[in-house]
Amino acid sequence: MAAPPPAPGRPAPRLRRVLVAAALSLVMTAAACGGGGGAPAASGADDGPVTLRFYWWGSDSRHQYTQQLIEQYQAANPGVTIEAEFSGFDDYWDRLATATAGGDAPDVMQQDTRYVAEYAERGALADLTEFMPGVIDTAQLDEPMLKTGQLDGTSYAIPTGVNAFALLANPKLFADTGVAVPDDTTWTWDQMVQVAGQVSAAGGGQVFGVQDLGFNETSLEIFARQRGEALFDESGDVGFTRQTVVDWWNTMLALRDSGGTSPPSISVESQAGGVDGSLTANGRAALGSWWTNQLPAISSATGQDMELLRWPGESPQAGMYLKPAMFWSISSRSEHPEAAAKFIDYLINSPEAAELALSDRGLPINTALREQIVPKLKPADQRSAAFVEEITPSLAEPPGLPPQGAGEVQRILQQLHEQVLFDQLTVDEAADRFMSELDAATA
Repeated sequence: MAAPPPAPGRPAPRLRRVLVAAALSLVMTAAACGGGGGAPAASGADDGPVTLRFYWWGSDSRHQYTQQLIEQYQAANPGVTIEAEFSGFDDYWDRLATATAGGDAPDVMQQDTRYVAEYAERGALADLTEFMPGVIDTAQLDEPMLKTGQLDGTSYAIPTGVNAFALLANPKLFADTGVAVPDDTTWTWDQMVQVAGQVSAAGGGQVFGVQDLGFNETSLEIFARQRGEALFDESGDVGFTRQTVVDWWNTMLALRDSGGTSPPSISVESQAGGVDGSLTANGRAALGSWWTNQLPAISSATGQDMELLRWPGESPQAGMYLKPAMFWSISSRSEHPEAAAKFIDYLINSPEAAELALSDRGLPINTALREQIVPKLKPADQRSAAFVEEITPSLAEPPGLPPQGAGEVQRILQQLHEQVLFDQLTVDEAADRFMSELDAATA
């Protein structure tokens, strides 16, 4: 899911990437000087007491149940002590970069799609392949999802679970404005523009058809994949044409110009407000783009049973895909890599762990556990799980890990999109800058 805006006093995304790159360069330097970076400090055989440091980001509720997971694991493995560290999303990457630079990275860490390649290619993550399937049981794991943590056939990260980027519809707002909820199996992008405009026209400036879709690169990625293109190709190069990004931005402007989205100033304010400040959560947008595991939070905020819809244009070629919600990785400098791998096996394969985590880190990558937890989910989570199950047969294969620098894509897109909304850049100018800045960020 999209990261929230940087907290006051925290480094901006561009600076954060500089910090991460600098930190990981130090790891490589240490390895070259015999400091042990890029390879486990121990053989992996753990005799006697073991202490593992475990680091993750998330909400208070995630922290609470993860602490329970740790307590359960320690009770069943009395020789293992797990030291917990956690923070919000922005603090997480700053602290992880600093710890990595100091040779003090946690043994087990949460990772994100945008940063796995950044850490793996600079030698900061352990090769998990040697632990599969002997230590980390892969028999019940979703195989296409498992591959999303690989680079050149080597596994550096294992998904915690899956979700999908979809549209959330507020049925009450559609009913109030007299507009029918669209048939998501057949609708097109042009029809979405039309529907959004109809809702806004009936909303009297208080309700809009759709919350602006141009601030998240996944909407562009889905648009490109529907044309047989990709955000990045298998070589890590830009995988879409300039014409595709021009057409996508023209669609975003068609929504603005038809009144289907809010005026630019409101769109920018809503985007900066995160989930709680969004037009979707505040009942002012009939449609919004969100990850499927965010359905419960949005439904709770609106007081409505929000509906999940496919993106327009999914027929005849699907652009949507199942995405790893996040990953588990092991530091390449861990003194206890096998013990860390055993803990990851518990996190993804233990029924007890699945019943505590439920769908918070995505629907479990273990498909047997995925089926097991669905009846125990809250109604909104059950709707999310049913939607994922329904659309899975028609989805395209998930993309591989994006290249180093992919964490910059959303920042670049957000800045350019804001300028397009305010007519400070034409679509052609924005497309040229996006292509060149994306090439530079991932070079």
